[in-house]
Formats: sequence, C-alpha cells, structure tokens
Amino acid sequence: MEGVEVREYFRKIVREEADVSAGVAAIRTLMEVIRQSESETVQELEANLKDAIYNMKNANFPVAVITSGCELFLRFITLVGLDGGSFTECKKIMLERGNLFLRKLDEARGKIVKFASKFILDGSKVLTHSRSRVVLQTLHQAHKQGKRFEVFTTVSAPDYSGKHLHKELLAIGIPCTLILDSAIGYVMEQIDFIMVGAEGVMESGGIVNKVGSYTTAVCAKEMKKPFYVLTESFKFSRLFPLNLQDLPAEYKYTSDVRKNENIREAHPLVDYTPPSYITLLFTDIGILTPSAVSDELIKLYL
Repeated sequence: MEGVEVREYFRKIVREEADVSAGVAAIRTLMEVIRQSESETVQELEANLKDAIYNMKNANFPVAVITSGCELFLRFITLVGLDGGSFTECKKIMLERGNLFLRKLDEARGKIVKFASKFILDGSKVLTHSRSRVVLQTLHQAHKQGKRFEVFTTVSAPDYSGKHLHKELLAIGIPCTLILDSAIGYVMEQIDFIMVGAEGVMESGGIVNKVGSYTTAVCAKEMKKPFYVLTESFKFSRLFPLNLQDLPAEYKYTSDVRKNENIREAHPLVDYTPPSYITLLFTDIGILTPSAVSDELIKLYL
C-alpha cells in the first residue's frame, strides 16, 4: 500500500466506525499492509510497516495512541523474525499474531469496565472530561447494574466532544449536567471522583489526554478528590516527559498545524498530567498506581 492508500484506509476506519479508537484503527491498517505487502524479506516488510506508521502519524490526527499502539504491535509480531523458516511462513505467523493482538484489544475494554464500574456507588457524583469510549461504557455498565448516580461532563473545547457525551448519557438514562471547562473548580466540591480516559500513558505513570485534563487533575488534588484514569495497556508508551513543554509537538498538534510556521499561536489538543495527580489507573492488566506503569511497560516489551 502506498502512503495515500494507507492514510485513506486508516481515515475510513476512524470515520465510519465511531466505537473504534485511532490506535486500534492504526493497528488494523498495519494488518492490511501486511496482507497486501509484496515484500520478499522480513526486513523489507518491517520497513513498509514503519513507512505506514509515518503516514498515519501525518493523517491529521493526534498521534499519542497511534505511536504507542503501533510500537507494541510491531514488537509483538516481529519477534517471529528470529524464528527462522521461509518469509511466507514468517508472514503467516505475523498475521496470526496480529489477529491475536487485536482480539486482546477487543477484550481490553470489557476488563476495564469490570474493574472501574465497581467504584461507582449509589449516590455517586462523577466528573468526566472529553469523551472517552471506555468511560462511557463504564458509566453505562454501572447504570445497567441499577446504580443511581449523577455525571458532570465538561463541554471539552475546542472540539466540544463533551456535548456529544452529554447527549449519549442522557439517551441512556443517566442524569448528566453539561458544564463549561472553566467551571471545573465550581463543581469540584460537589463531586466524589473524576473519571477520564487517556490517549497515552507515559513511562512516568502520567497521562497524555485531551487538553484540560491537567487542569482538572490539579483542581482535584487541591480539593482531595480521587482522579481515576481508564485506559487500555496498548496505550502505554516508552516516553518520559518532564513537563508539558517536554511533550513532543506531534503529540500536541495535528500534522496540518505542525506544518504551520505560527505553531505557537495554535491551541494544543492534549496536555500532560504528571503521575502525582493521578490516584489509580484502571487497565486491562489490572488496577495500577502510577508508579507501577514502568514495571508493566518492561513486561509488555519483554
């Protein structure tokens, strides 16, 4: 697949399958690259996959989840390059391993929901920021269990994804109040805990997520409210930013914005929340403290 084909295949999945994250879409795109590849060696195929990742990272989407997911995927499937045998056999094993990897991703969200929904009790007031698929599914599961609780969601500028989440929660039958991003401090004293998703989990145990997540976490810590992160382990990344300015530009801006010389005038799409502001991370490999992320990353890359 050429660069344009890769970008279009990736964009089509994201556009047409609302329940699929950009990370999973990227991995499915890599699987298609392997199927269509006319490479004759493992090394040549790996080069094609890396080119495909480069093209997806320039498809005008935030790249945190694309980077982490694709790195783990390549690590998982290319271990077979050391197994010997013909290239055809290696390619077959890569596809088998890729399908196994995708099945694990399909199961991941359900595991997180099972862990996190137990923390929602009758009478809880939950604050969330942006629109996380796994947070939505967790709230839905708690509602189906007969729990009575209330949700506050921010409008989540600049794309106002919180408005979409607000409508979805009301349609399910969950009481939900839509608030301004700037009203987080105003409602914080009313709520019991915060639940957000993540676009990436850094080696430090901090997270990259929709801009405004850091502000929410700072306010939560000041008012002694638990700040919970719900995220799949394929979003774990071997990146260790020291602060918000240390976060790579490709994480904060889309490719179109990065090409603009006036990048300083652009609004970042994500920010970095340091581990000291995070209470727990609910993942498909268990409930973790931020300090446990680096150990889990080592296990994932073994």
